[in-house]
This record gives sequence, C-alpha cells and structure tokens, in this order.
Amino acid sequence: MLITPTRIPDVKLIEPKVFGDERGFFMETWNAKAFAEAGIHHTFVQDNHSRSVKNTLRGLHYQIKQPQGKLVRVTRGEVFDVAVDLRQGSSTFGEWVGETLSEDNQRMLWVPPGFAHGFLVTSDTADFQYKCTNFYAPEYERCINWADEHLSIDWQLLSVEKPIVSSKDSKGSNFLDAEYF
Repeated sequence: MLITPTRIPDVKLIEPKVFGDERGFFMETWNAKAFAEAGIHHTFVQDNHSRSVKNTLRGLHYQIKQPQGKLVRVTRGEVFDVAVDLRQGSSTFGEWVGETLSEDNQRMLWVPPGFAHGFLVTSDTADFQYKCTNFYAPEYERCINWADEHLSIDWQLLSVEKPIVSSKDSKGSNFLDAEYF
C-alpha cells in the first residue's frame, strides 16, 4: 500500500496494491498497521455508501463538533474529490486539494478531522464509500457553498455543465462566514 501526502500534507492519497488475474482482483482497503505507519491513528466507527448520478455535487460538508475523519473511495464510476482545510492554526488553512478517485484507479483519500469534504460525480453514476472516525451528528453538521469565490475550487466542470446540488447544499455558507476549527 502506497500512502503519500497531497499538496496539503495531512490529506493523504492511498494507492492499494491490487492483485489481479483472469478471475478478478483482490486488494486491502484498510490495514491499521500500514495506516499508523503513515501517521493515520484513527478508529473508524461508521461506514457509509452513496450512489449518485453524473454531475451530482455533494458538499462541502463537515461537523463543527464531533468532527469526522473520512477514508473515502469509489467502487463504481468516478468522482473528483475535494478537501478544504478549516483548521485555523494550520499553514494550509483555507486551501483545498482535489483528487480523482475511480473504480479503475482504485485510489482512496484520507480526509482528516478539521476539513470540509465534497465530491463531484464525473461518470454516469458513482458508488462512493467512506469510513468515518466519528458518528454523524446532524446538529453539528455545517456546509460551505461549493462555488465559494474565496476558495476558487476548480471542480473541473465544463462551462456548459451545471452540477446537481441538494437544496441543503445550495444554501451552504460562504467560506468567510463559516465556522472553523
């Protein structure tokens, strides 16, 4: 398993070793020892699975209390996955990083607590699965608008495309008005 820091070092790209033959493939998606050696010392308490259609944009979500670290991956299709650093004391506060995750590249992304998270589906459909370090707490859930001008996230949308966004996500706050860690 290859675990490398992204442009924001606490967000890590994970590339599992995939063993394949004519029958299919096998890969390890979680190994406590390998992750601990890479500085990821978290216990997961919840697994989630969502399916979305092309151009669905989910996010940017976070919990201001009971923050969740997320180990994310795509088991069907492809997404552009984004993490935004909301840790005020961090040298990368307010910066974002994005990675393409797909069933073909089988990459995973570690998004630590203290980050907002979102993704855009770039294939016809996508199954998105993630492990969380804390339980979902709707009373602490917050959302930053995916199109916030201060963040200037390049969602890799074509100029003619409009993402499909939930009514809740369309009401996300501006980054400058958001609650931070």
